[in-house]
Amino acid sequence: MKNKISTVISTIMLFIPWTILLLRLNDWALQSPVAEIMISCYAVFMIFSGVFTIISYVKVKAQNNLMKVCLVVNSLYAVGGIAVFALMVLPKIM
Repeated sequence: MKNKISTVISTIMLFIPWTILLLRLNDWALQSPVAEIMISCYAVFMIFSGVFTIISYVKVKAQNNLMKVCLVVNSLYAVGGIAVFALMVLPKIM
């Protein structure tokens, strides 16, 4: 049962980062404080989804084919989220 729940949650987490494209169609989402906050929130979610999927794959042993796809994609999302944070923080430090 835990395997199926973890797989469903990880699969849903695949599609949520793409909703930023719909939000960015609005003019208010392109202005400075809102854009930075929104991108930061999506980056945190992407990192969380990557960590959640890795933990589900290793600890819960949800190792079906769909979970393998979720593992690869959510891990790439997590790396992208870390890169976004690095790109936002490094110019402010230097």
